[in-house]
Amino acid sequence: MSQETESRSVHGVIVNYRTPALCVDAIQSLRAERGTVDDLRITVVDNASGDGSRETLATATADHPEVAFLPLDENGGFAAGNDVALDRVLGADEPPRYVLLLNPDTVVRPGAIRALVEHLESHPEIGIAGSRLEDPDGTPQRSAFRFPSVLGELEHTARFGPLSRLLRRWVVAPPVVDEPIETDWVAGASMLVRREVFDAIGRLDPVYFLYYEEVDFCLAARRSGWRCAYVPASRVVHLVGQASGVTNPDSVKRRPAYWFESRRRYFAKNHGRLYTALADLAWIMGYLSWRIRRWIQRKPDPDPPHFLADFVRHSIWARGGRT
Repeated sequence: MSQETESRSVHGVIVNYRTPALCVDAIQSLRAERGTVDDLRITVVDNASGDGSRETLATATADHPEVAFLPLDENGGFAAGNDVALDRVLGADEPPRYVLLLNPDTVVRPGAIRALVEHLESHPEIGIAGSRLEDPDGTPQRSAFRFPSVLGELEHTARFGPLSRLLRRWVVAPPVVDEPIETDWVAGASMLVRREVFDAIGRLDPVYFLYYEEVDFCLAARRSGWRCAYVPASRVVHLVGQASGVTNPDSVKRRPAYWFESRRRYFAKNHGRLYTALADLAWIMGYLSWRIRRWIQRKPDPDPPHFLADFVRHSIWARGGRT
């Protein structure tokens, strides 16, 4: 493989779980980008869906030699599914220069992958680049974030304008911007990663079943000396929550246990038990203040059922300090 081709080769990884029709659309939109970057290949993983996804995706990929299909017999979670593909892709004789992690509930806009590649090509200090995620009508979604913190947890659950302004440096999801910026972490729904980042820090942490795995990965990259960028010229439609079953903000379904487990693991793994206890306390204090204001102002409850009780049940106190 020539140096020029190697420097721009991209391998996309898509992990499906019971969204076969959406996944086929994602594959097709990514395949359409083959003319915009060198040597674009794709690996599609089915995470033991058991709903006919395996057959649908096998048929959809059969006639495309640049697309490999990898059905799994066990669903170990989103990170684990990605890791199976990453081990195969990065362990090849000629591994790609870049790996694209792409959700199955996405549609890649024309030129989106090229924009990510060009940003990394022109910024060698950047190891991870994320797309601007948007609704089908083009409305942008918040896709560039700050790392979670004690004050960020308080601000997030309190939902109180004056407090948010006071703690604006710790707001996890700042407003959308139109220019490329460096950021702490980007949404894993469309994230391009240099091969050297994987060489430095390994794969996604498979203990995260779903959620927080990309936050953890970006933090590990930061601690290893790599920076992260948000590239709004890379536009990707994201059908929020279709792949995970948490369709924020309209969902009233109970928040799954693995969301709480992943949050707790992120804090405990990366900051220790004491910091996690403080983050849990800040979350609860902010949430209780919001509940009191909501009751006084007679506002509707937008949160999932049993949200506070479930949070406490999965807090580091209730779990005896376990991560």
